[in-house]
Amino acid sequence: MTSNAAIPSMSLVPSEEEQAVREAVAQIGAKFGHSYFVEKTRAGLPTDELWAALGEAGFLGVSLPEEYGGGGGGLWDLAIVAEELAAAGTPMQALVYSQSMSGSILAKYGTHEQKDYWLRGIASGELKFSFAITESDAGSNSQNLSMTAREEGDKFVLNGSKTFISGVEFCDAIMVVARTGTHESTGKGLLSIFIVRPDEVGLEKQHLPTAVEAPDSQWTLFFDNVVLDRERLVGEWNGGFKAIFEGLNPERVLASVFCTGIGRYALQKASRYVKEREVWGVPIGSHQGVAHPLAEAKIHLELARNMTERAARMFDAGLPCGETANMAKFAASDAGIAALDSAIQVHGGNGVALEYGLTDMWWLVRVLTIAPVSREMVLNFVAEHTLGLPRTY
Repeated sequence: MTSNAAIPSMSLVPSEEEQAVREAVAQIGAKFGHSYFVEKTRAGLPTDELWAALGEAGFLGVSLPEEYGGGGGGLWDLAIVAEELAAAGTPMQALVYSQSMSGSILAKYGTHEQKDYWLRGIASGELKFSFAITESDAGSNSQNLSMTAREEGDKFVLNGSKTFISGVEFCDAIMVVARTGTHESTGKGLLSIFIVRPDEVGLEKQHLPTAVEAPDSQWTLFFDNVVLDRERLVGEWNGGFKAIFEGLNPERVLASVFCTGIGRYALQKASRYVKEREVWGVPIGSHQGVAHPLAEAKIHLELARNMTERAARMFDAGLPCGETANMAKFAASDAGIAALDSAIQVHGGNGVALEYGLTDMWWLVRVLTIAPVSREMVLNFVAEHTLGLPRTY
């Protein structure tokens, strides 16, 4: 018989502690507000003031070990923080690749020295990571990476390129995934993970313009004989594949709460607007043609939030959550973009006016239907692993 202690549970109502965290984070987000987020984005500046406020309040380390300055919580705790910031109109993408991905990998696979410096810095907010795995020719196939790292004496030498890497301009370190061998029987790449400083000799950074409006830009990185000391290896040589997937499920959960948070932000603005905006003597929200799309968006948003919490709690319990995390990300990205579209539509012409703070969020949500894993790859995963259908890719 399975012990109940090993089974994660989801309360029907938030605990007092969870509610207090949500309220505190929401207050910090509201203090800065969406206008702050937009101003920083358009000026090409980091959201340092908001980041510092979150760090001082202890919210950047909620999911990291207490012995290294964290709060000792789990992925769900970090998801709460990320969702409330997004709902305040101040989504912090760095929570994905710094706190969630890099932080969770360091916490499980880092040496004591790496944790004492890098992880402690992530927990306090004094250090910020970027995460570099994506390559133009590898797509979703992480074992087909072409960027290499080789051992040379007591050093490692990295060569190759990465693309669509977020937040490089404001980070203190980049967690880089490289191919360090080839499996003898399968021919698939063996991977290793390294900590690279953004000012390393031989590292060139090229800005990659996109339609997404966010403080953290996208970059292409070129590694030309970048030499690293041995203490920059995270985990085992050729053992990075398992470690990477420790970070990918949290990435999906954090992507999900960005979508549900922005969806909440959009519906809050839309609900307020349609109650105040009057045409022919009545609020436009009294018309079903206006009310029903918002109500439907709300339903899908809550369904996505439930699946996202389930995925996070399964991860925190140490249970396999690939299926649930993928489903959550699929549902949340669809729900988020539908909520935002509905909010824009009920605003009429005002929906595209920048002062209403809706259209500048559109691409931020839309891109999450593509990354960190596309809708199509989620459908492939569910078809193969959940339904048992033949592999199609």
